[in-house]
Amino acid sequence: MDPRINYLLLCNTMLGNFIAGTSSRIFGISLPTVANALDTDIAGVSWALISFSLSNLGFVLIFSRIGDMFGREKLYSVGFGIFAVGSLLCGLSQNILQLVQFRMLQGMGAAMTQSVGRALAAEAVPDDQGSKVQGLMTTAFHTGFLLGPTIGGLIIDYIHWRVIFFFLVPLATLSGILAFINRNRSIHLVKRQPIDYLGSALLVATSTSLVLLLNPRIREALGPEISLLTYVGFPIFFLAFLTRELKASSPIVNLHLFKIRLFTFSCITLLIVSFTHGLQGFLLPFYLQEVLHLSPTFMGILFMSAPIFTVTLAPISGHVADRIGPRIPATAGLIMMFSSILVGTLLRPNSHWALPALMLAFGGLGNGLFNAPNHGAIMGSVPKVDRGFANGTIQVCFNLGHMMGISFATFLMTTIYQYYTGQSGGATTDDPQAFVSSLNYTFRIALIIITLALGTSLMRGQKREEAAMDKGSLEKTKT
Repeated sequence: MDPRINYLLLCNTMLGNFIAGTSSRIFGISLPTVANALDTDIAGVSWALISFSLSNLGFVLIFSRIGDMFGREKLYSVGFGIFAVGSLLCGLSQNILQLVQFRMLQGMGAAMTQSVGRALAAEAVPDDQGSKVQGLMTTAFHTGFLLGPTIGGLIIDYIHWRVIFFFLVPLATLSGILAFINRNRSIHLVKRQPIDYLGSALLVATSTSLVLLLNPRIREALGPEISLLTYVGFPIFFLAFLTRELKASSPIVNLHLFKIRLFTFSCITLLIVSFTHGLQGFLLPFYLQEVLHLSPTFMGILFMSAPIFTVTLAPISGHVADRIGPRIPATAGLIMMFSSILVGTLLRPNSHWALPALMLAFGGLGNGLFNAPNHGAIMGSVPKVDRGFANGTIQVCFNLGHMMGISFATFLMTTIYQYYTGQSGGATTDDPQAFVSSLNYTFRIALIIITLALGTSLMRGQKREEAAMDKGSLEKTKT
């Protein structure tokens, strides 16, 4: 065993990532069932996903800063406690509004854990193993992806959809207890400074207005006056946030780090990839269950095809990235993701289940090649004192992209479905041909978007910049 590695801390963070992956997939597989049980449509149930991402997005950078100053493992422990309570309440929800509200609480707990998880993992190993450990974290996350759909499908078919939330409660409680026991083992590098509460509030306001801006169904429900305020509010909040963070002595977002080329282009690439993942992951369960009429259990088996490849490839890809840099393995992953979405444009109302399985397999290959190098580049390109912020930035890019992808998918599917059928309202599977045609068109748009990620990945550079390798580099990025 390598004495330089804190194995207890590393295992604890991997357990947290496993829970995050499991909770993501176990809920995703249940979307059609939950929509029917709570008497809502595809647009309504999308807010059970969006509310989680919105809560996570609004608080993850705030908590990453708090974790840097007051103790990452303490925050990790509290976060899993809140996540456990939120999961319990989600399982008790009686309507879609309650589920959306409790998913926001669940998202806040997840923001606490995810804001520090990868930073704790990086802290547990030497610097020269940065991408490798991010590969292990990706493996842990996608092991949850691997097991989540199968567990979720079995629970839905043989017990009840509410149990998918109850299942998460003991797992989150266990992880929180382990983090509390080991709360003083990690080393924190940032001196306590005042928290930028104004910047935090502006970040939450910017995120919320952006989500409202992206979702036409919500704007329609709020009325024309509130919709107008949304259009005006987003640029105002965004500019105010940027101005505040540039002037604040202890900003919640260190904008100067975005002068680091490897950091910036890796973040942009992750944002685009998360966008396409959100779009794809949201729509595919409806196609499988409502059009192909597959059971949740069989759907769970199909969804295993992606994480099998990811779990296998992520540590290898991380090891390769430590040797040759992130650009080549990450870009290879993006080519696989492109292939995955391309298969989505070929889906038909009577397609064999092997075709969406191939789509998922290509996506798994892409994740296995992309995630570890890209996350390692983000974590390794900034000074150690800013790793908490880098960790938070990964979560922001992931959740913002995911949330935008779901909103965009809902908008496109609704608009195109109305064009094909001449009917108002959201997209449904009452007309399978129109639904699948809308799905194909949406995936064609996603192909264009993922192509942008190929460009940003190639522009990121090949190695970490020396200016980001030490504490003093922070001042260099400001000049």
